[in-house]
Amino acid sequence: MDGGHPRVVDATPTRRSQPRSWADSRRPHRPNYAEAVRIDIVTIFPEFFSVLDVSLLGSARKSGLIDVAVHDLRDFTHDRHRTVDDTPSGGGAGMVMRPEPWGEALDAVLTDQSTVVFPTPAGRLFVQKQARELADREHLIFCCGRYEGIDQRVIEHTRTRAAEVLELSIGDYVLNGGEVAAMVVIEAVGRLIPGVVGNPESLVEESHEDGLLEYPSYTKPAEWRGLETPPVLLGGNHAAIAAWRHEQQLERTRRVRPELLPPA
Repeated sequence: MDGGHPRVVDATPTRRSQPRSWADSRRPHRPNYAEAVRIDIVTIFPEFFSVLDVSLLGSARKSGLIDVAVHDLRDFTHDRHRTVDDTPSGGGAGMVMRPEPWGEALDAVLTDQSTVVFPTPAGRLFVQKQARELADREHLIFCCGRYEGIDQRVIEHTRTRAAEVLELSIGDYVLNGGEVAAMVVIEAVGRLIPGVVGNPESLVEESHEDGLLEYPSYTKPAEWRGLETPPVLLGGNHAAIAAWRHEQQLERTRRVRPELLPPA
């Protein structure tokens, strides 16, 4: 970390001498991710990801469990206005992100071991199962689009070079850009990386891990403003507690997300 913000790699490919990129320095050998997962983020708003310096993910970065680099897409432009967008082919509203800056940005970070994620409302719905799968990947790249999205040729070309390319949506709604969605995926994936969460058992009992929503939680005091903790949780009978929690999972899932339950 530099100055309390995510490290922004200066990979400007223009007039001054071009620094050696992370991807170039690793290509001769398979990267060693035994101690850290590499995450590269390409965006026109690098400052958005300062949130990665706080909470569990911030601690994981400090301890070396997660290695994050944020890259400003505008550093890969060649005009005085640092242009990253243009009008859509065929007409229509809005602007589309040009392929040239994206191609050069990906050239700087992509390896044949990379999993590249394009957050988009047109993608597959991101669910907990995918979070678990991505937590095993060695190198994740998040491409944060803006405006009407990224030129489709960038995605098609990346498929020919990366180990895996995913177009992911975090829900049936539209955001101003891919940064928020990328942060959601990074948080969901990062907390599953071994060592990030102090007690790994807490990950097993969460919503969606077994296909059900999580049971309600209680703590001290046993009575608060006229509301009491369920007596079964105070009795010390672990079998009864487990049975109660499972029944609460089923009841909550039936009530809130019935589509998660198997057909009757």
